[in-house]
Amino acid sequence: MGFDSIWHWLLLLVIVLVIFGTGKLTKIGPDLGNAVRGFKKALQGDDEADKAKAAGNNEKLQADPPPAAPGTTQQEQRDSAESKRGSE
Repeated sequence: MGFDSIWHWLLLLVIVLVIFGTGKLTKIGPDLGNAVRGFKKALQGDDEADKAKAAGNNEKLQADPPPAAPGTTQQEQRDSAESKRGSE
């Protein structure tokens, strides 16, 4: 006795509908699609991570200016730091 007959398939479908209900069965399609999309994205994720890393390497980091010497104002310190940056 195999699943050759249409009656076996219909009986199986009715049992599945009774157990899971139509609400859960309608969510299976989108959930399966999201799972497949996530799998494909994970397979291609290494390439995207390398591209992001390469783009991040172009970023220049700049250190804070040294603390102000006693007797100088913050404005004088800012002016000297800006003049140093402009000459580079």
